[in-house]
Amino acid sequence: MPIMPIKQGNIKRTVAKNGKREMTKEEFKLWLKKFDTNGDGRISKQELRKAIRSVGGWFATCKSEHGIRYADANHDGYIDLETEIYNLLDFAKKHLGVKIVSY
Repeated sequence: MPIMPIKQGNIKRTVAKNGKREMTKEEFKLWLKKFDTNGDGRISKQELRKAIRSVGGWFATCKSEHGIRYADANHDGYIDLETEIYNLLDFAKKHLGVKIVSY
């Protein structure tokens, strides 16, 4: 399936013709860190909503709430970028159309 490269800042990502976003695990983590506006190493519901909106995601408020519930293993209301990131990655693959690739 043909893919089109897209450059966002220092992160190169591709979007396949079927609309799936493709990136590596590290690119996904770097992309999310851009939205950690207070630098605490955690993603809040509001920060996740901004991330989803940045890629043209619809229903960002609902998806961010669902994403927090899905990925927040310790139930503190945040996604820790070190310990809970892979839970969010799984959510993104299932619900946000992200495909993780290895380059």
